[in-house]
Amino acid sequence: MTAAPAAASDELAFSSLAGAAALLRAGKVSPVELVHACLGRIESQNSVLNAFVTVTADSALREAHAAEAEMRRGEWRGPLHGIPVAIKDMIDTKGVRTTAASAVYLDRIPEADAAVVSRLRRAGAILLGKLNMQEFAIGGSSVPSHFGAVRNPWDPSRIAGGSSGGSAAAVAAGLCFAALGTDTGGSVRQPAALCGIVGLKPTYGRVSNLGVLPLAPSLDHVGPLTRGVEDCATVLEAIAGYEPRDVSSERRPLKLRPWPRAPARMRIGVPRAFFYDGLHPAVQRAVERALAVLSDLGARIEEVSLEVSADRSVFQAEAYASHAEHIAKTPERYLPETLAKLRRGASVDAPAYMRACLSLAQMRRCITDLFTHVDILATPTVPVPAPRLLDYPQTFDEVIAWEASSMLRNTRPFNAFGIPTLTVPCGRTEEDLPIGLQLAAAPWQERRALAAAVAYESATEWHRRHPARV
Repeated sequence: MTAAPAAASDELAFSSLAGAAALLRAGKVSPVELVHACLGRIESQNSVLNAFVTVTADSALREAHAAEAEMRRGEWRGPLHGIPVAIKDMIDTKGVRTTAASAVYLDRIPEADAAVVSRLRRAGAILLGKLNMQEFAIGGSSVPSHFGAVRNPWDPSRIAGGSSGGSAAAVAAGLCFAALGTDTGGSVRQPAALCGIVGLKPTYGRVSNLGVLPLAPSLDHVGPLTRGVEDCATVLEAIAGYEPRDVSSERRPLKLRPWPRAPARMRIGVPRAFFYDGLHPAVQRAVERALAVLSDLGARIEEVSLEVSADRSVFQAEAYASHAEHIAKTPERYLPETLAKLRRGASVDAPAYMRACLSLAQMRRCITDLFTHVDILATPTVPVPAPRLLDYPQTFDEVIAWEASSMLRNTRPFNAFGIPTLTVPCGRTEEDLPIGLQLAAAPWQERRALAAAVAYESATEWHRRHPARV
């Protein structure tokens, strides 16, 4: 097959997922062409971005040819059929190494797909490979990785965010049409915001964690990253569902579309204390303008109070427990920052962990009360734009403070609440760096959060911006 010219290939790679699916249905492109477009972008961009750690080009092309044959027979599986996607290296893929960006698991090859990967395959999606990340997903930068730091496609001198940095960078740069990430403290939403795309953390229990390497099981979520909100909903529809082998999974119906026509009479709560403290001026301006857009669309904006706990006992204890055996046997295989973070959990005793678990359960129960007064919560996703790699903190204590004060400050609370939360692009800095607006809804109300995001996205142009070749 003759390769398409670079400009045409790039244009195809930056199509929305829905747009690519429409081209496939109309017979204007083939799954093979979509895969070649993405592989071309990976070949030209990944050496700089370091988003992919494993590219499964041969199997992707085999899957593309098989999808093309199915389509010729009239066998249409749905909107993901023939669409190239990629998976964070925290999520098991049968026969393809899954390392969590760590030397601990460098040669680990799963014997089965994670539940979410199985669902994507059944939907007809084509797997392009595995994406770089922060080692074991414990942080918000994707700088500490066995494979080296992920770089931001808008400015490769800056971080892509984390821990799903490779997922965000790959989608933003047109290396795939969608990606999966994991989110324990913001690891889908924060890198999505820093790379100018959409990222969703569903309700805890909506999407199965079966086959996903655990970090802190009480807080772990799997979610999609895409270039638009409608595409995010399409991926969520594919990966959501009850999994009886997963104790965190719940049987809840999911109906997202049709969307409400507009957010008329939608009540949007703005928790200014904590979430709006110390914002970068460009972030402050962009989020205030975004709230004004929602108000113009008919939403009622009102300030609310939202109590946030700073306790990290559940996270620390569970992260240490997930790694205690490997830490005891092969501590030298961990990167120093990762090992130091994990070891913090060794000091959390059983009574402290029990108290923290009860507090977590209480928070998840009480958060529903707030949503009797508002429909959506709106905050900045990240208080600052993507920092420079050269400014990455030099000491462990500085890393911990940096993540708590800015990088993951606004995203972590929503993992504790367990409620559906997404980020949508809402502006740019003077240096043309993306800014994200975070929207959250009551438990199991993904439709409400996504509908607000669809309405905002339809009234703005930020999601149409794509980075140039790096």
